[in-house]
Amino acid sequence: MLAAVAGTATVETAQAAPIEAALATVYVAPNGTDGAAGTISAPTTLTSAISRVDPGGTIYVRGGTYNFSTTVTIPQGNNGTSSARTRLTGYNGERPVFNFSAQSESSSNRGLAVNGNYWHVYGITVERAGDNGIFVGGNNNVFERTVTRYNRDTGLQIARISSSTPRAQWPSNNLVVSAESHDNADSDGEDADGFAAKLTVGNGNVFRYAVAHNNADDGWDLYTYADEEAIGPVTVEDSLSYENGTLSDGTQLSNGDRNGYKLGGEDVPINHVIRRNIAVDNGQHGFTYNRNPGSMTISNNVSIRSEERNFNFDAGTSVFRNNTSCDSGSNDRIIGNSDSSNQWYSGSNGSRCATYSGALGWSFASDGRLNVTFGGRVVTP
Repeated sequence: MLAAVAGTATVETAQAAPIEAALATVYVAPNGTDGAAGTISAPTTLTSAISRVDPGGTIYVRGGTYNFSTTVTIPQGNNGTSSARTRLTGYNGERPVFNFSAQSESSSNRGLAVNGNYWHVYGITVERAGDNGIFVGGNNNVFERTVTRYNRDTGLQIARISSSTPRAQWPSNNLVVSAESHDNADSDGEDADGFAAKLTVGNGNVFRYAVAHNNADDGWDLYTYADEEAIGPVTVEDSLSYENGTLSDGTQLSNGDRNGYKLGGEDVPINHVIRRNIAVDNGQHGFTYNRNPGSMTISNNVSIRSEERNFNFDAGTSVFRNNTSCDSGSNDRIIGNSDSSNQWYSGSNGSRCATYSGALGWSFASDGRLNVTFGGRVVTP
């Protein structure tokens, strides 16, 4: 399942080359220099490596902290191929951290912007950017084992590159897998989500085995503007969203919507697929239609201890199957196609809720799958 995009990279020996030559393998380190050969013994900088790597080649990033004051961009036209993505990956299990704390809070101050196509970003942490930690404007990219944290807007966001980007070029077919996004918070507290595919995204974007927690606004945001063309349907599956609306240090920013999974906006019908996800202890709703009157597929999800509703769907023709709701602040509201396979909350817990008692825990398995535990018991929605 992950074999097509994951796996342990084989280390190739890079030969010294003129810096203007493209390279199949390039090494980057915190002490690298632009003019270095890009070998493991003479590493270069990240920006230099991006400009020099072959399509389908590999940029190995050594562990340590990389301090940046401006956005690092993989530009349009810098593409891998459909048969070989260009890789930007931590070297041999080392964990690189891209730190953008020198940036001020501004919509122009993103961290890592991936506007090329067919890239595979693996094992990278991006923190403290002035806007999104990772911004995705390209197509057919994979973001695996990434961490986006303490950024001043959404941790990882998929959206069009610029206001002039036509609908046909909105980012499509990107996969975010086995990723974590937490403690992203803007100064007014109402925009920083864990993950977002909103406003201007194309078809085929997928989040799988991802974890969003302790973000100022929502765990996931799939908001749509009425005055733009409709976004493409998004799939969120096998993921976890918890304690959004409260940062890890206990700070609460009252302007945040504080939902686990926010699935729409402005009465635009989009048929998202939301399946096998878990929401726990979010500050408003666990799963909410948020004015999306579409026909979404909402199946095999679990929501627990939301401050308001675990499931809040006030319009649309969505299909609900095998969902479980426990310990909600208010009774669930469901409009759509719902049958007896669902266990909604209406003032008391049903029999399934005993499975979801005890302390929440989670981890990624070696193959990238998300394991969620309650009281030490591994559960699946």
